[in-house]
Amino acid sequence: MKINTTRFGELEVDNSDIITFKDGLLGFEQLTKFFIVDPGDQTLILWIQSIDDASTAFPIIEPKIFKPDYSVKLLPAELTSLSLENLSEASIYTILTIPQVVTDMSANMKAPIVINNKTKLARQIVLQDSKLEVKFEMYTSLKRYIVAYTSDDSVRTNVKLSNPTEEVTTAQEDTTPQTSPTKISPEA
Repeated sequence: MKINTTRFGELEVDNSDIITFKDGLLGFEQLTKFFIVDPGDQTLILWIQSIDDASTAFPIIEPKIFKPDYSVKLLPAELTSLSLENLSEASIYTILTIPQVVTDMSANMKAPIVINNKTKLARQIVLQDSKLEVKFEMYTSLKRYIVAYTSDDSVRTNVKLSNPTEEVTTAQEDTTPQTSPTKISPEA
């Protein structure tokens, strides 16, 4: 089906890519149908776009990318509400806040989005762990990861943006020998 969006224009979305939030997202409870968009910009940031409202989309990312020790523990009722037996059958994303000063970017680690990969049923769940932050500053960790990693976002979503005028350089075209990940010194 064709979906019009204000941020990405018109996109073709397969029914199998539609994610259903029975309770909507926090603060957006009336919006229940979404899909994930890969802007193809090598940042590892995806977008969860509302089908119900063309102007509503949230930047999301897999938290393990910038915080490898991040873990989600769901109550049995939360697993049941998503038709899950365990979290290995799910994808977990955090919603990002990206202010004008991009280095102040933060992730909501306290209330991740959990998606059942098989049924596409999803919920944003407020975790009981009091150590988790709503505004976890993660720009430096993400930047370090991006410099050290080449990603193929196409394995995470079928919805792609097309921009025929944009030149894309792939990792296969880079002939520079790689011996180890690049280290980044802390910014002053």
